[in-house]
Amino acid sequence: MVGNPTFWFAPLHGITYYYMRNPLFNHAQGFDIAVAPFIPAQLKHQINPAKWKDLQHDRNHLIPVIPQLMGNEAQPMLDTIVQLKEKLGYHAVNWNLGCPMNPIVRKKRGCGLMPYPDRVDEILDHIFNSTSVQLSIKMRLGMFDLEEGYNLIQVLNRYPIQFLIIHSRLGIQQYGGMVNWSALEHLIAHTGHKIVYNGDLFDIDTFRQLQATYPNIHHWMIGRGALRNPFLVEELKLGKPIDSEIKMKRFQVYYAELESSLFQLRTEQTALPKLKELWHYFAHFFNLNEEQLLDLLRVKHIDEFKNKTYSIVWNPNI
Repeated sequence: MVGNPTFWFAPLHGITYYYMRNPLFNHAQGFDIAVAPFIPAQLKHQINPAKWKDLQHDRNHLIPVIPQLMGNEAQPMLDTIVQLKEKLGYHAVNWNLGCPMNPIVRKKRGCGLMPYPDRVDEILDHIFNSTSVQLSIKMRLGMFDLEEGYNLIQVLNRYPIQFLIIHSRLGIQQYGGMVNWSALEHLIAHTGHKIVYNGDLFDIDTFRQLQATYPNIHHWMIGRGALRNPFLVEELKLGKPIDSEIKMKRFQVYYAELESSLFQLRTEQTALPKLKELWHYFAHFFNLNEEQLLDLLRVKHIDEFKNKTYSIVWNPNI
């Protein structure tokens, strides 16, 4: 490992809430910061802080958590930032300009706002003229083309953005296709902001290559990689893989707590869709083939699902 990198846990909407984050942080070391899945920016009279269950401090005592906002209008953004500070004491907030999902993009939110730098400028001007906030932005290389990313960077350079978290794909790629390291290099050459790298960081070799390519980047965001291998960040810090037998034993303890956390939140049967979603990632940890994963996803009752997953987790030589 080169230097002393900082590792950020990425927000995955619908997945990485406190009841999933805490079991991970209890049993896998190395993450320094987590960005929570987004909440909508709202006007003050619409906000009910009691609904921000994922952001309550008694549920986020393991590592620092940064709330993330999804919005495209200045006043709701400002009102939500102020309420997060006044009601929950958050001084740092992240703005999501990177989500590529179609329902979000169609409303000119997330990555769908990247082609409109003037609107971003208007929102940032309102925020920074009205309150002091440590604002970071999660973005992509662009929505449809790389020029959008470059145009947005010119706007962001006017403001004291704390960090730019850049996923090195276009929005239209969603999470498929190749990441574009050369385009990212072009973007970061035109800004003095601190960069957090995001995108397809799944193994030690890739991390070493990224560090060599971007020697001035010291912050790294990992989401899907840590779901596929909960001990990835530890391995990146060690610079070598953890013994597979040790990892398996640790995964068993982690999975037991994760499952318990989900079952406490809802009935076991209603937790089934969430478990299935997580097993899309765990399938990589256990090297399940497509047919084995599909066999799990076809299950309709929690008892059968538990039997099948237990045979994988506690008898992994399948």
